[in-house]
Amino acid sequence: MTAPGDAPLITLTWTDHVTGRQGHLVVDRLVRGVSSGGLRMREGCTVEEVAGLARGMTMKEALHYDPEGRYIPLGGAKGGIDCDPRDPEAYGVLVRYLRAVRPYVESVWATGEDLGLSQDVVDRAMAEAGLVSSIQAVYPLLDDEAAARRRLVDAFAVEVDGIGLDELAGGCGVAESVLAALDREGVPYAGTRVAVQGLGTMGGATARFLARAGLTVVAVADVKGTIADPRGLDVDALLAARDAYGTVDRGALRPTDRELDADAWLSTDAEVLVPAAVSYAIDTDNQAGIRARWIVEAANMPVLPEAEQLLAARGVTVLPDVVVNSGTNAWWWWTLFGDIGPDPDEAFTHIRRSMRTLIDRTLARAEADGSTPREAAHAIVADRLPVIAERYGRYR
Repeated sequence: MTAPGDAPLITLTWTDHVTGRQGHLVVDRLVRGVSSGGLRMREGCTVEEVAGLARGMTMKEALHYDPEGRYIPLGGAKGGIDCDPRDPEAYGVLVRYLRAVRPYVESVWATGEDLGLSQDVVDRAMAEAGLVSSIQAVYPLLDDEAAARRRLVDAFAVEVDGIGLDELAGGCGVAESVLAALDREGVPYAGTRVAVQGLGTMGGATARFLARAGLTVVAVADVKGTIADPRGLDVDALLAARDAYGTVDRGALRPTDRELDADAWLSTDAEVLVPAAVSYAIDTDNQAGIRARWIVEAANMPVLPEAEQLLAARGVTVLPDVVVNSGTNAWWWWTLFGDIGPDPDEAFTHIRRSMRTLIDRTLARAEADGSTPREAAHAIVADRLPVIAERYGRYR
């Protein structure tokens, strides 16, 4: 029986004949013949990065395994394109990549938005590439495909305060992870300060839910730098002033809001840091300036392993990405398979309950084993993968 650290099942690299840009696809594991994981686009994306993300998807799927649920976890996969999404050539590269990997999307890889790509752009490119849907590989597993697809379409049409439910689902899960960690330590929400790197889909929604829970968001960072106010930022105003890439219009800032350099969020005087933008944001050098008690990984792989060791040695707890940001993926499948309907209250209730259970289980395992939360999450996955494989097989 395999473990998450074993070699992936499929690894491929594609080179665009027009621009020379490269794209990658890694299928780490199949369950019932299908894998799940988003497609990202960023300058410098490598096959090693995509492989790590695919392995993380295997873990996220296994962590949400519920033998009583309608949603049965899939295998893990990930796609990545080495291109700046703002490049004028980016959309053409995306369409040609999807044409090249079309057989995988049709049969084994269910995908969706990730860093640098929104779901509407992915959907448009899928159609242009001749594909039915980004998740069509899952359709043969559904009891009632038409009803399931309608549920998901209806869910994507739901807006809460002008923000799509699909954008809010992941941030709800991240925020609940923060709240669960605070509750375990008996830390009150009022007076707890938060700094968020990235105000896109995940970071923006996380900041929104935390502010509504009573925490004080004192800093947010985007590509232009860090916006800070020790008394608390107006999160709703900042969200309303974002562009499609999560960059805030500085004209919307209040006189008390300070503009700092891009890395200032790291050393902000805050109890919680939420890296919600790029991978590898926290390394062995910049970790030394972190004063927070918790780092909650809303982004994929934002803390380098060596940095995490140094942080743990001085009492900083890193809640790992495979747990914290897994709510987005799970929400898609809970909705599609029918565990929940296209209703925001039902969705948020289910996400909060599931994520709180998962955080509590992970932290309890870490305490029992004397390990880090990441090591505890890996141990839980190692227990579950053989159970899933025994029930569903490795490939079929």
